[in-house]
This record gives sequence, structure tokens and C-alpha cells, in this order.
Amino acid sequence: MRKLSLLLFILLLILPALSGCAAAPTPHSISFMISGSKAEYEAYQTLVDSFQSANPDYTVELRYMPDDADYLRRLAADFAAGAPADVMLLNNRRIAAFADRAALEAVGPRLARSQVLKAGDFYPPALGAFRYQGELWCVPQNVSSLVIYYNKALFDAAGVPYPTNDWTWADFVAAARALTVDKNGDSVTDQYGVGIDPILYRLAPFIWQAGGELVDDPANPTRLSLDSPAARLAFQWFVDLQVREKVVPDAAAEAAQESESRFLSGALGMYFNSRRAVPTMRTIKNFDWDVAPLPRGSQSASILHSDGYCMAGKSKDKEAAWKFIEYANSVTGQEIVARSGRTVPSLRMVAESASFLDPTQKPAHSQVWLDAVPTLRTVPVMSNWPAIEDTVSKEIERAFYGQASVAEAAAAASELTQPLFQKAAP
Repeated sequence: MRKLSLLLFILLLILPALSGCAAAPTPHSISFMISGSKAEYEAYQTLVDSFQSANPDYTVELRYMPDDADYLRRLAADFAAGAPADVMLLNNRRIAAFADRAALEAVGPRLARSQVLKAGDFYPPALGAFRYQGELWCVPQNVSSLVIYYNKALFDAAGVPYPTNDWTWADFVAAARALTVDKNGDSVTDQYGVGIDPILYRLAPFIWQAGGELVDDPANPTRLSLDSPAARLAFQWFVDLQVREKVVPDAAAEAAQESESRFLSGALGMYFNSRRAVPTMRTIKNFDWDVAPLPRGSQSASILHSDGYCMAGKSKDKEAAWKFIEYANSVTGQEIVARSGRTVPSLRMVAESASFLDPTQKPAHSQVWLDAVPTLRTVPVMSNWPAIEDTVSKEIERAFYGQASVAEAAAAASELTQPLFQKAAP
């Protein structure tokens, strides 16, 4: 009896320890792949560190590639090899191609069950941009739009008023003319009024502003619509900025110094980009700058720039991958990335807070991005849209640098892309 009592006493001592061992959390390890500037990398590293601190049993390997083109090539190679990152950032224009190859896991059902995120907390244009064939494929991290960065010192020197929220195409061109200067009279422009990439993603909002469309049916496109009167009007206005007005660097000048570098050096009055340029612009020390909305045509329109957190279909730990995506898109997660200046948060609560509208950080008028949300539009969501966009952009560039007329470029773009539309047809 005495031995039995001793045995029971020993069991009572060791059972709690055994119970504690059984309840130990299971470690989880996932990978997260990104591209971007050094400032973006640092922001995402902070996000990863914060997630791991809040979840000690989770480990996140951050895979980073600075160059976007290299990033896409690596991503495609990793998917082909069956070893993609568990979570990656993808632009909304590219999700269809990955979804069609069953490379991604649809996240809509998880979002619907989430106790952390609610669909209604996101700006609708951002969430809608990641829907394809009835599924939500990624959770958007930002809701950026195209804006104009402008050098306030150059505007002051030229006696040109700063852009307003309701300025027009004519106001914009007038400012660009005044900001384009040959400083020493040698017939060589030393300071340009505008820097803008001659690509479809820059032309598109002006086509919409003129009442035109990029394609015949945005929901089910079968061909380009650059030959419509409204689209041709906007296309010609866009091309005339370089060919006729000469307020944009020509091909040789742009090759000698890219417009972003020209803006940073103080030799460019206005520069078109999304929110992504802010971390770089914050390195400027020798002049003041701000942002303005796009000038208005017959109606207001801008174009969505958004990246989403996407989950690989072959992730070995989808619950862990989703937990990281939830954290990244929580108020805490979005605040971390927003402080880098890189994003316009897709969560209303964060975008409309001091984390984004920080009066101590440039630009002074970040509200411009939030004001643009109701006017945001997106390009068609289809698997080979990136190929269509690249083909059209090459024709836009030809016209922009005077190597083809607008009519010739529009016709060539339509002819060259038609097989791509037919290939995409169900």
C-alpha cells in the first residue's frame, strides 16, 4: 500500500510536466517573396520581425529581389520547379495568369471566415481588382493611383501656380510649357516640364477621361478600342506632349537621363508615378516637392496601382501562410508598411489615419490618393493581359517619339494584339 501511494504521488508530480509537453505549440515555417527598393525591403523586414515577435512559434524567410523583372522571372521559375514562396506580392494585372495555371490558392473563403479581416474594411476598388472568375485570389495591400509629383521651387521660379484639385488638361499643358526652359540659349532644353513613361498604363486614364475605352468590353474583351474617336483624341494629346509641345524629353534625352533621375536632380517640373515613388522622393534634400491629382478631361478618371498578398497553391502550410497574410493586412501590419511611404493602405481605417496622412512626412497632400479612390479604374483581368499591354506600349512609344503617327500606332497595336485576344477567348 505504501509503495502504491508513493507511485501515485510521483505520477501527480510528473503529469503536469507531461501535459505541458503535449501542449507545446507546433513550429511553423513559411517563405515570403518581394521585390522593390531598399526602403521597401526594410519595411517588409520590419513587418516580418513584428509578425514573428507576435507569433514566436512562426518563422518567415524573406526572399528579396530588387528588380521587378528579375522577380517575375524568379517567381515563374519557382512555380515551374514546384517550389514557390508560400506568400508573394503580385500586381493585380498579373493574377489571372497565375490563377489560370493553378499556381495560387483562392483566399476568398478564408477572408470570409477571418476573425481579423473583414471585406467591408477594404476600399472596394482594391479588393475588386483581385477577383477573377468568381474568386478572390489575393488580399490587396494598397490602393494607389497615378499622380503627378511636382517641384515647388521650379513652379515658384516660373511664376506658375501650383496644381489644384480641379485643374484641366489645358492648365497642365500651360504649366508644362512654362516649366520647359533652355537656360543658356544654345537651343538645347536644360529643364523639362514633364516626365512620363510612354506606356499604356500612363495613357489609359486619359483615354477614360476623354470618354473612351481601352477594349470593346472591359468585362469580356475581344479587341482593343484605341481607334475610337475618344481614345484617338486622348492618344494624340498624350503624344503631342513630346512631339508637338516638346515639354517631355525626346528618346535621346530620356536615354541620357531617365525622367525620375531628372526630377530628383531638380531639372524636371512634373513627374508621373504612383505612391511607390515616395520613399525615393523623400531622399530629396535640395528642393520642396508635393503631389497633385491628374489633370481632368471631360470626366475624372485615374488608374489603380495595387499589389496583393497571394498564397501559393502548393504551400505546405497554408494555415501559417494565411496567418501571415492576415497579420500583414491587419491594422498593425498595414501601419508598418505605410510608414515606409510605399503604400496607400487598402484598409480605410489605416489610410484615413495619421499612419498615412502624417503631416510631418512628405508629401504634404497625401489626401490626393484618397480623393482619387472613387475615380479608380482597372485594366481587364485576363491571363495574357500583360503581353497585350507590352505590345501596345511598344506602339505607344513609337508614336510618342515621332516614329509613327497615332493612327498608325493604334492600327498596329490592334493588329498585333488580336491573336492574343483570340487566344484568351473561352
